[in-house]
Amino acid sequence: MNDSSWGAPPQAGYWGPSDQGPAQGAGPAGPAYDAHYAQQTRPMPIVPDVPEHGGDQDDDQGTARLSGPLFRDEPFHDQPGRDEPYRDQNPSAQPYAVVPQNPEPMPVAPQPAQPQPPQKKSAGRDLGAAIGVGVGLGVVIIASLFFVKAVFIGVIAVAVVVGLWELTKRLEERKSIKAPLVPLAVGGAAMVVAGYARGAEGAWTAMALTALAVLVWRMTEPPEGYLRDVTAGVFAAFYVPFLATFVAMMLAADDGAWRVLVFLILTVVSDTGAYAVGWRFGRKKLAPRISPGKTREGLLGAVAFAMAAGALCTQFLIDDGTWWQGLLLGLAVAVSATLGDLGESMIKRDLGIKDMGTLLPGHGGIMDRLDSLLPTAPVVWLLLVIFVGSG
Repeated sequence: MNDSSWGAPPQAGYWGPSDQGPAQGAGPAGPAYDAHYAQQTRPMPIVPDVPEHGGDQDDDQGTARLSGPLFRDEPFHDQPGRDEPYRDQNPSAQPYAVVPQNPEPMPVAPQPAQPQPPQKKSAGRDLGAAIGVGVGLGVVIIASLFFVKAVFIGVIAVAVVVGLWELTKRLEERKSIKAPLVPLAVGGAAMVVAGYARGAEGAWTAMALTALAVLVWRMTEPPEGYLRDVTAGVFAAFYVPFLATFVAMMLAADDGAWRVLVFLILTVVSDTGAYAVGWRFGRKKLAPRISPGKTREGLLGAVAFAMAAGALCTQFLIDDGTWWQGLLLGLAVAVSATLGDLGESMIKRDLGIKDMGTLLPGHGGIMDRLDSLLPTAPVVWLLLVIFVGSG
């Protein structure tokens, strides 16, 4: 056997026998190992050419497309005219393998999503500041309520004026509504004093005069937007000072300080119960389009807490009051306080703001604290008049 036939490489450009061919009478050229083992080897499978662009099943399944030569000096079978001499000499030759010229990236198996740790519920405000401010306001209110009633009337009047300022300021900033603040502030303070001194008759009279003052005051400016501005002014006069006047009317009774205290306790307890139960057990939204944070479970907590507090307060703090009257009073307070909170949330959503002001850290503005108190005041005043009289 000719030594040159053992593993002799073919000429560059094709696989096949040497140009000189095998020696006469010699066996075919073969690999450099024993013929016995060569007979046991299996031929390399033939891999057909795969078109570079096509819609076969391999492409549909995302497998890599194979094309091009294995080595740089091997023929390009996918380019016509490049390997005709080789095919003419070796019509049956096939390449051992083809390597993709522009391989597509192999599909990556999606990684399983990592479970997110449960997020803790947040109160949404600075609880420390909120509690501190609340305790401070409570001390001022209790001290003025039981020592000098006139001072407490002054506290109500100041809260009314600041609330009116916050409301009219936000209306002008967000909606370009210019409700006249001066007649509203003067009329609001007068309304509180008139309600304490003259009762419901004085409150209604002051309300009518305040509305008239708003109409006249706005006439000093151009007529554009007049109807819009005076409507907002009359609404503000009713919403803030007129509803607050019922607190002053409660205070005018002989046991007025205790009536006002019961009113404040029940409203605070209702809000606290709604917050505590809703934060811990709240699942079903009460009014998601108005206030997403409020839940039905929170409303049930407000009712339960307010009814329990109402029974105790009416029995022990109100002259001639009974526990069952307190249950009804607590139920009414829970409903009115929740509706008042939702009402102001509706206003703030229309204005596109979170809080009416920033005067009270952890609470927002004065109006953010009066939202549940204002609509609850006439409810408590009326039920106490029905249950135990006007005093």
